[in-house]
Amino acid sequence: MSGPHSSTSRQRVSNENGILSITLLLSLPPAAAAQTADEIVKKVLEARGGAEKLKAVQSERITGRVTFPHGEEGTFVIELKRPLKMRAEISVEGQKVIRVYDGKSSGWTINPFLETKDVQPLSAEDLKDISDEADFDGPLMDYKTKGNHIELVGKEKLDDKPVYRLKLTNKNGGVRFYLFDAASFLLAKWEGMRKNGDQEFPWESFPSDYHEVQGLKYAFRIDQGSPGTELKQTVTTEKIEIDPHIDDSRFAKPVPQDVPAASAPAPPPAPDPPRS
Repeated sequence: MSGPHSSTSRQRVSNENGILSITLLLSLPPAAAAQTADEIVKKVLEARGGAEKLKAVQSERITGRVTFPHGEEGTFVIELKRPLKMRAEISVEGQKVIRVYDGKSSGWTINPFLETKDVQPLSAEDLKDISDEADFDGPLMDYKTKGNHIELVGKEKLDDKPVYRLKLTNKNGGVRFYLFDAASFLLAKWEGMRKNGDQEFPWESFPSDYHEVQGLKYAFRIDQGSPGTELKQTVTTEKIEIDPHIDDSRFAKPVPQDVPAASAPAPPPAPDPPRS
């Protein structure tokens, strides 16, 4: 039976249910959002070939070409070896820029485009983040163990394709945003800050042209640069070697070469290895 109070009663119940729903949403633990981010991270690693296969790789050698804005071209070789050893060489106009990290606490660089052409130790600031650069598993693998924090920012569009945006804060407080294709879960873009000499500037990278190498997915093209500047480069990978023999001496202090003085401007930062 309905009466003058039944409508009011139904409205009160409806309002109370609405308030209850809001209360329940507000009381959900923060872990719910983190779990969603973790699910995306898991799918990202699966899209690359799986965490087990990625961790089984002990060394990598990546070779290819890099193109700069005004038609300059160069070649690069990046060698990586567990744990965290890295050597990057970029050859431009007959000059070779070398950057080395021994995987422990020391690193060096040779840059013939700078006034000081001798071997220089990496600064404390450079060393602070170089372990992330030398980690060829990528920052998402075992991110909590590495001291990284990941948040799911949300879902958005990139070139009319849906992507998930993850925010990664590393143990040193550095922040990067990673955008993963919502269908393939392969990396479509990352945004962050990069250093070039003493300057820090925004940087964005667009990996594409994914190919499988021994069961693992790699981006064979990376378009990257600083928005609104001429600091841009296209990195084209030509070959990826999985588990090549790389002697540990490759990650020791490099020996400078006798080369003519460089007259070309310093190249942009070293290209990113093709990984998430």
